[in-house]
Amino acid sequence: MAVKIRLARHGKKNYAFYHIVVTDVHSPRDGRYIEQIGVYNPNTNPANIVVDGDRALYWLNNGAQPSPTCRRILSYEGVLLKKHLEGGVRKGAFSAEVAEQKWNAWKAEKDAKVASKKQSVASAKIEAVKSAKAAEAKVNADRAEAIAKRKAEEAAAKAAEEAAAKAAAEEAAAAETAEPAAEA
Repeated sequence: MAVKIRLARHGKKNYAFYHIVVTDVHSPRDGRYIEQIGVYNPNTNPANIVVDGDRALYWLNNGAQPSPTCRRILSYEGVLLKKHLEGGVRKGAFSAEVAEQKWNAWKAEKDAKVASKKQSVASAKIEAVKSAKAAEAKVNADRAEAIAKRKAEEAAAKAAEEAAAKAAAEEAAAAETAEPAAEA
């Protein structure tokens, strides 16, 4: 029986997540499987990957062939590196302690990269919020300035109108006082 390690799609439309499963090559994509060894959620940044490394290594050592995507996921999680290191130990290239040291060093480096990625994503999100708030405050200040300018223009126009009306009223009053004096 040929065995594959591949993804089985779950979730809803436009928001899929995947189970990493060990299955017969003749089974349908989301059909019957032998064992579920992990979960892959590409909807988060960075993608959330949970793999049972020991079971994946067991199946790889027993001849299971990963799909290209699963190969990348297993490589990302270090399962393929662990398999490579175990092969080196079996061949006598180095001891199990050296292999364990190499694995721990790689894992620490990988964890640091993931942590820095999460931190940079979080800080970028915070910066985006700050810049959006600053842009909104600038727009609000511009609007307030435009409203104040318009109100000042309206007040000046109203004052000029009132002054013109007052001058016209004074002129009319002056003309009325001049008329009776002319009649006398």
